[in-house]
Amino acid sequence: MTRLRSLVLVGVAAGVVALTLTGQPPAPPGTRMAEAAKKFLAALDPAQKKKAHHGFDDPKRTAWFFTPQQDKDRRPTRVGLRLDEMTPEQKAAALGLLRTGLSEKGYEQATTIMSLEGILNDLEGPKGAMVRNPGWYFVSVFGDPSNTGGWSWRFEGHHLSANYTLEKGEVVSATPLLFGANPAEVKGGPRQGLRTLPAIEDHAKALIKSLSPEQDKVAKQPKQLPEIKEGGAQADLGPPVGITADKLREEQQASLLKLLDAYASRLPEDLADAERKRASKTPLNELYFAYGGSIEPGVGYTYQARGAGFVVEFLNVQADSAKNPANHIHSAWRRLPADFGLARK
Repeated sequence: MTRLRSLVLVGVAAGVVALTLTGQPPAPPGTRMAEAAKKFLAALDPAQKKKAHHGFDDPKRTAWFFTPQQDKDRRPTRVGLRLDEMTPEQKAAALGLLRTGLSEKGYEQATTIMSLEGILNDLEGPKGAMVRNPGWYFVSVFGDPSNTGGWSWRFEGHHLSANYTLEKGEVVSATPLLFGANPAEVKGGPRQGLRTLPAIEDHAKALIKSLSPEQDKVAKQPKQLPEIKEGGAQADLGPPVGITADKLREEQQASLLKLLDAYASRLPEDLADAERKRASKTPLNELYFAYGGSIEPGVGYTYQARGAGFVVEFLNVQADSAKNPANHIHSAWRRLPADFGLARK
């Protein structure tokens, strides 16, 4: 049995445990999302609903952004209804919808990402170029939530974009799913030492450190890998680069699989299993890992892990808002050739 397939079985076992503890299977993710989206929309007044509810064919559905989106007067330009426009009950419904798309750990990371805006606001001050506000996270529903037709939803703001597309009650795409962190590690203040996304760095660094000189020549790229492409459904990466998993030792393959699982486990177990299965279908000679830069402290680095139908992208090259170098993460799980359930095979 390959390690990729054993990783899938671990996820299946977790689902069996959940069934044993509750006595009945949990509702499918599509059902949970539809119920939560209906509850959210029902809580809105007409003006709020106009901001939050759009047609399934609206081109804004695939126009996702994890960077700040504001005009020259510091007004938001991102689609959707933002949290600080909601009552406490409406905000609870919005966060309830977000919970349906993430695991417990993923939800914890997402809400921590949102809270980092408070740190950025303290560091940059009121004269900072960008609005830093934990309430500037936006919820959009595209189409009518149901178990019969097609619809989708998004929860998005700075360094967080969670997108889900459903057809006939089934989640056909849980991508793009992007988590970022600025600062990657909090260097001072009451939250000093906080690392919002540690696993996606620790497993990657373990793999990079373990590479032999010969392996490193293949895995390391002459330039940093490109920034994650926002704004559309396609990652547009070109051909895969780096070392293939069949050229890695067994313990190195294990590090790569732990890295992939750190991304997949942002999702609820049933959706995470679907992504693990996607990875398990990739032959080892078609599963690539590449990196650029250096993992030395304060030096920027990037990496990609890419297989049949998916890619993981990571960058830590920017300084944080306190000017600490290489302390600003972007990371995403994406489908290939396209997200949002487009161009599915």
